[in-house]
Amino acid sequence: MAVEALTIDVNGRALLLSAERAAFDPLEKALFIADAHFGKDAVFRARGIPVPAGATGENLARLDALIATHRPESVVFLGDLLHARESHADETLAALDAWRDRRAALRLVLVEGNHDRHAGELPARFGVELVKEPYRLGPWALCHHPQTVDDAYALAGHEHPVYRLATRIESVRLPCFRFGARAGVLPAFGAFTGGFEVNEDVRRAREAVYVVAGERVFGVRV
Repeated sequence: MAVEALTIDVNGRALLLSAERAAFDPLEKALFIADAHFGKDAVFRARGIPVPAGATGENLARLDALIATHRPESVVFLGDLLHARESHADETLAALDAWRDRRAALRLVLVEGNHDRHAGELPARFGVELVKEPYRLGPWALCHHPQTVDDAYALAGHEHPVYRLATRIESVRLPCFRFGARAGVLPAFGAFTGGFEVNEDVRRAREAVYVVAGERVFGVRV
C-alpha cells in the first residue's frame, strides 16, 4: 500500500504532511525531517541493550521513498540527525556513506540540535551544512527547539509529539504533527525515539493536530 501525504495550509503556504513522518514544501522543493536519531540502535547495543541492527537502513529506505515521491532539491534536518557519539559506529557510517553516494547531488542541511552537539559532526565527506536555529528558508524559521520567531512561521522538532486517541475501553498513541498560530512541531522520524503526549497542550493552545496511522495522515483537531 502506498504511503499517503496530506496537503494542508500553514500560514498561507501549502505543506505536504507524509505518513513517513516528514513534511514537504513544494515551492521551496525542501523536505523537512525532525529527529532522525540515526545510529540510535548502535548506541543501545554499545550500552548493553540488545536491540536488533538495521534501524538506520530502514530509516534511510523511508527517506529514499520520500525523495522518490517528492523529488526535493534539499533535505533540512530539524536537529538530532545522530543520537550520540556511539552513532559513529562503523555499521552506521557505512550505511550513511552508501546512501550519500547515491544522493550526492542532494543538498543536506542540519539545524543543530541538542543531540548533535553531543554526538559530534559527521565527517566532511557527507557534505552536511550545519546551521544554527532559526534557519530561514522562504516563509519558514526552521528550528530544533519549539519556539516562535518574528516575521516567520517556525517549524521544529525535539518534542517527538504523540497524540492519544481513546474510546471508553482502549486507547492508542500515534505520532503527530501539531500546528499553532505561529509555530508547528513535526513528529520524530527515527526509530526507537519514543514520544511525548501532547493532548493537553494542544487542547489549551487550540492547535491543529494531524496523526500518522499506518500509511495515512488525518486530522483530529483542525
